[in-house]
Amino acid sequence: MANTILIIDDEVKLRTLLAKMLSLEGFDVLQAGDGKTGLKKLEQQNIDIVLCDVKLPDEHGVDLAKNIKQKYPALEIILMTAYGNIPDSVQAIKNGAFDYITKGDDNYKIIPLLYRALEKVKLAKRVQQLEKQLDNKYALNSILGCSKSIQLAIEAARKVAQTDATVLLTGETGTGKEVFAQAIHQAGKRKNGNFIAVNCSAFSKELLENELFGHKAGAFTGAIKDTKGIFEEANEGTIFLDEIGEMPLDLQAKLLRVIETGEFLKVGDNNVTRVNVRLIAATNRDLKKEVNAGRFREDLFYRISVFQIQLPSLRERIDDITLLANHFLQYFSEKTNKKITGIAPAYIQLLQKHTWKGNIRELKNIIERSVILTENNILEPTSLPVDFYQVPDLEMGNMPATSLELAAVEKAHIQKVLQYTRGNKTETARLLNIALTTLYRKIEEYKITSSVE
Repeated sequence: MANTILIIDDEVKLRTLLAKMLSLEGFDVLQAGDGKTGLKKLEQQNIDIVLCDVKLPDEHGVDLAKNIKQKYPALEIILMTAYGNIPDSVQAIKNGAFDYITKGDDNYKIIPLLYRALEKVKLAKRVQQLEKQLDNKYALNSILGCSKSIQLAIEAARKVAQTDATVLLTGETGTGKEVFAQAIHQAGKRKNGNFIAVNCSAFSKELLENELFGHKAGAFTGAIKDTKGIFEEANEGTIFLDEIGEMPLDLQAKLLRVIETGEFLKVGDNNVTRVNVRLIAATNRDLKKEVNAGRFREDLFYRISVFQIQLPSLRERIDDITLLANHFLQYFSEKTNKKITGIAPAYIQLLQKHTWKGNIRELKNIIERSVILTENNILEPTSLPVDFYQVPDLEMGNMPATSLELAAVEKAHIQKVLQYTRGNKTETARLLNIALTTLYRKIEEYKITSSVE
């Protein structure tokens, strides 16, 4: 598809000559004799670049450039003048013009200039496309589920997203708390700011304090320069503190101060840093019990729980399992280049009977492994990983019953996943949902020949 250029110039001969020259280069060319006509064509057509005369019958081209860029930021404008002057050229660039050239003297520059401008247009369109995909990915209406419990959570998130209220997301591990936090951020007025997530259980007290607040040069051994923490990086955006119930008490006091005043001290700093951030926190603990046990500050609890959203477990939304399973099937089928067209009813029945201690995260892992394991074009009970059947109340279906047979199946399972990951043991352990040390033990126990990393 050819790129489109609009020429705005009241000199008919020059405009026609330019149009013919650009058409020979393969561009689609539109013409306008004044600013008003040019703006109308911009409304009617998808235009990439505007070549515009500075002196128009109804408007100064430099002012028109500003107007066009405000309405169509991805479009590029090249201004042309018969009498170049420095003030006009400076103002043109300030107003968003790609370049400013003199007619006649710079004719040989037009074609290369247009191609450079076109590269910038393509980049801007790609960025817009990615931003749109990001918006869609994290939109509240992209959260899957028709059950009443998940719809109530989505509606609550939609209401609070338009405010700056601190939100506490509660629920079991794997219920999608970070997905909700992202969606709340994306639906709010801070969507153009940074969204930064940190898991409070993943760091020691000292590392978590540094991660949150940053440090001054010389604050400790190895601190050779000033470093920003996530509060500073997320200024005007959103911070998501996952597993906030794991945060040490003295850090809880510093967090409370930031929430109340927007101020904090970096490690080793005596000067206050000020920020404006929205806080979304999450926990799978009962924070009221933690408060009563003296492990969580009561004042912080009330500050972070201004608006609470309880995310349901997968056991509470059995009706959504089919929808979620098919979604993950489509994703992993495309990822693995397998043509798997559906899921057998017996497979779905087994999913619906499962206890799902890991909730949606566990379901996603099960579907991914099933896709890797299956040789058929539909997922069947025999596609399920061995450890799925380690729950005693499940019907074993066609799975082997003796420990010897189970060991053979487990060995074949590990070999298949290792083959899929091309011998990457870290990725294999992740897919199998076991520790890396356990994987190495299993490889040795079953005498599995290691694939090349």
